[in-house]
Amino acid sequence: MRIDFDPAEMSRNEFYKLLTATVVPRPIAWVSTVSADGVHNLAPHSFFTIASVAPPVVQFSSVGRKDTLHNVEATGQFVVNFAPEGLFEQINDTGTDFPHGVSEFEAAGIATEPSLRVKPPRVAASPVALECEVHSTLRIGDGTVVFGRVVHAAVSEDVLVDGHPEISRLKPLSRLGKDEWAAVSGVREISRIRHADWRGPAGDR
Repeated sequence: MRIDFDPAEMSRNEFYKLLTATVVPRPIAWVSTVSADGVHNLAPHSFFTIASVAPPVVQFSSVGRKDTLHNVEATGQFVVNFAPEGLFEQINDTGTDFPHGVSEFEAAGIATEPSLRVKPPRVAASPVALECEVHSTLRIGDGTVVFGRVVHAAVSEDVLVDGHPEISRLKPLSRLGKDEWAAVSGVREISRIRHADWRGPAGDR
């Protein structure tokens, strides 16, 4: 038996809680930006994915108009810093609703390092940084989707195995519902099946 939920009959926050508890796990874009006045900003965004490979474009959504969105609109640049398990508390700290003009880097004691192609700094302790220039933005309801063309990627050699990022070394964090977060607890591998090798539905094999 299923229970029906009608968004037209629920409040925005009630349906938000349902969506974020069922669209899981969600990778985290730990986005660093700089304001037009030169203030460095850092915030986690869990509505995040890849939009295109050629050209390489990633996307994240800002629900509401937060400093991150103001900064990318003003400067046209941002960095997606990988969110690893070891920085769990620092990532959560940067989700605090600090007053406008406060740098989360400074407030949370997070070290920076210069980016190569864009002005916003990277998180020094993050193993991967995707430096982006804004491709476009799209307003949808109370959210704005930000598309960023990746102009440079910097990856720590500590997480590479044979030149490829290794999940056991990356140790990514993800967001779930409520105040829940998750780490990778188990990894399964399975190859995509070619039609020439098809042997029927999985339940029949």
